[in-house]
Amino acid sequence: MRIAELGREDNGIEESKGREIVRVRTKRALVGAGARILFYPTLLYNVCRNKIQAEFRWWDQVDQFLLLGAVPFPNDVPRLQQLGVRGVITLNEPYETLVPSSLYREHGIDHLVIPTRDYLFAPSSVDICRAVDFIHRNAACGRTTYVHCKAGRGRSTTIVLCYLVEYKNMTPDIALEYVRAIRPRVLLAPSQWQAVQEYSKRKCEFPAIQSPPPTNYPAADAVMVTEADLEGYITSERHRKTPSVSARRVSRSKSARLSPINSLTGDEVLITDADLEGYGSDDEACKALTVSSYRIIRSKPMISRLSCLFTSLKLSCSCPPVSSRQLPEFVLAS
Repeated sequence: MRIAELGREDNGIEESKGREIVRVRTKRALVGAGARILFYPTLLYNVCRNKIQAEFRWWDQVDQFLLLGAVPFPNDVPRLQQLGVRGVITLNEPYETLVPSSLYREHGIDHLVIPTRDYLFAPSSVDICRAVDFIHRNAACGRTTYVHCKAGRGRSTTIVLCYLVEYKNMTPDIALEYVRAIRPRVLLAPSQWQAVQEYSKRKCEFPAIQSPPPTNYPAADAVMVTEADLEGYITSERHRKTPSVSARRVSRSKSARLSPINSLTGDEVLITDADLEGYGSDDEACKALTVSSYRIIRSKPMISRLSCLFTSLKLSCSCPPVSSRQLPEFVLAS
């Protein structure tokens, strides 16, 4: 008896889901038909208001590298290019699109097309993420993105609000107030506002990992060497215990080259920074030796010892010695 009741409940759930799908599809069909009928009359209305009212602008600058506006005409493409636009996001369906992608490409503008039905519908979460990433990539390179639908009120505003939530740390309410202060006629359908709120909730649940601040760039005569670059150059236990730094500056010269230890031949001696530590850093002669490794060519063992002794004597003469420090040790590579 219980099994039969469960079976009837499952059938009822499936029937309700089926009716919901039919209702949504019918709604989409009716709205789509109405949008097609109203497209050109409403477009003409917007053009007339733009000609008559100065405050009824075709597009507005929402952020440094972000424009929000209505559907552009082909003669608008050169103007957008002059404004620094290098990316366009179109949320119109094919019958609403007035500029082909080929014309954008001729002017060096990338074109992202996300067809979305007008009035009561919002882009999917996947499409919103694609659009937000598209805007962010362009902004990171100093390129402006133009986001538009038919009138620049609903679908395109949805994308812009999600971008502000993601990269400007705004809440949906603050982002909407901010955009309305710039473009007062923006108006979101319930589904579009819900998409923005859901995007904000996902951001709070899965916050983006913030990248660390960039390291100060080296001077023109210096090269930045990180720990990853130095990996494999020092293998002895003594040098592994030496405190390390996140980055080092190496003077750029022909004689200062880094080479792995295992690439040293039998006629070479390796001197490291740790061996030179404690011999002073004010003298110019010492500064010239602040590189990560040095090669001293030797042809015979005796000549090698003499060259090492000569190097240590030169260091002790050029720089004030430290009493608690012995002469530098040399790591002989076999």
